[in-house]
Amino acid sequence: MTRMVLLMNTFRLLACAILLFSAVSLAAAPAPDGFVLIKGGTFNMGSPANEDWRVNDETLHKVKVSDFYLGKYEVTQKLYREVTGENPSSFKGDDLPVENITWLDAARFCNKLSERDGRTPVYAIEGDAVSWNREANGYRLPTEAEWEYAARGGTTTPFYTKKAPGADDVNFYGHYPYQIEQNYFNDEVLETRPGVYRGNTLPVGKFKPNPFGLYDIYGNVGEWCFDFYGDYGVSAGSTSVAVDPAGKPSGTRRVHRGGGWNDFGKNLRSAYRGAMQQSSKSYNVGLRLAMNAGAGVKGTFVTQEAAGFKDEKAQAASNPKGSSRALIVFYSWSGNTRGVAREIKKQTGSDMVELELVKPYSDDYNTVLKQAQNDQHKQARPALKKKPDAKKWADYETIIIGYPNWWASIPMPIATLLESYDFAGKRILPFCSHGGGRFGQSITAIAKLAPNAKIGEGLSVHYSGGLSLSKDVAKWLEKNGVKTK
Repeated sequence: MTRMVLLMNTFRLLACAILLFSAVSLAAAPAPDGFVLIKGGTFNMGSPANEDWRVNDETLHKVKVSDFYLGKYEVTQKLYREVTGENPSSFKGDDLPVENITWLDAARFCNKLSERDGRTPVYAIEGDAVSWNREANGYRLPTEAEWEYAARGGTTTPFYTKKAPGADDVNFYGHYPYQIEQNYFNDEVLETRPGVYRGNTLPVGKFKPNPFGLYDIYGNVGEWCFDFYGDYGVSAGSTSVAVDPAGKPSGTRRVHRGGGWNDFGKNLRSAYRGAMQQSSKSYNVGLRLAMNAGAGVKGTFVTQEAAGFKDEKAQAASNPKGSSRALIVFYSWSGNTRGVAREIKKQTGSDMVELELVKPYSDDYNTVLKQAQNDQHKQARPALKKKPDAKKWADYETIIIGYPNWWASIPMPIATLLESYDFAGKRILPFCSHGGGRFGQSITAIAKLAPNAKIGEGLSVHYSGGLSLSKDVAKWLEKNGVKTK
């Protein structure tokens, strides 16, 4: 009997040893080359109500994510070119991140790289419908939840660093660190002071990584995520936990995260959400690869872009003569935007409306900076004294919207416009005047406020546009298929 007990105890110890060895071996298993194993967990996704410059689409809620792998670096132009044979980037260099790619380009790249490396492709793409085989071992885009979990690195503050990042920490519009807006005339009170604005991308991995070992998670280029943009579907204070969410099955915008070389500090926050159509692209957005670290979530998730959002090239081909039903509507403070609007009207003969406020902003430059910043901060909607005729609104299929780039976004009179009219089925062509910031995050702001409109290629004009304005406008109108005189 004693011998039998000893034998059983020996077997138990041996079994425990095997399990322990297996667990240690699994934990010690190296991540694939160029990837970091992100151990899953539960975290608060979004931002608290008291986070400065938060946006109302950042509802704080609990999310649980499983283990996954995430690329240490943003995908480089060298890798993208090797796999696709193309390099659409605005800034050229093997070690620079690829940018100027659509969400669909990013998904196709994931599949091609998977095939090259002998992995099972994750996505099935048919037109604007994309199916994700969540069990496949190929390369993919991170979900929005995975991206934020990884970016935070276990923190709950606006950034993974206690102090807001500056130009020596990340590549962004370094003149405008976090909270510069309300301290523009007294930036000495800021913990993170203004720094250099490089105006271009940098080779990946130039700065220190975040706590999870990820480089350039903020800045350089924004990074496409899998999800369609939309509200999180939870109310503030909810105690429910979303498990491995992947967004909604249908939508009009895809999410990108992290901000890029041309973004202000407020748009680098871990909770900030950028959004574009899946067929649109930007010099400020690229990608970072993800992979399953285990069996993955079972099943296939099918997503479909909402009806009426045809690819831009397909739309132009179906209407080679261009649209004749366009309205130019704009807000101008100094006159630069007004000059661009007049040039567009001159070339198109379109109807034009200049927005006027019931309570106009000050004529003084320093004062209007404060007024514009305050209105953005509280997301004000100033009343419009002069605006488009509501009775004629249905007559226009294209709305050409102009504005100055204020604090890397739209002026709030444009927000009032976007929320006052039905943009469903219409096409928005944005143009802005700027002093160096191009569009900032103004396209994202428009995309969120007019979610059912298609957004065409935009035109950013440096101040008044100079001698090339006429040619620049003509080229832009042609690209967007707008009929000219």
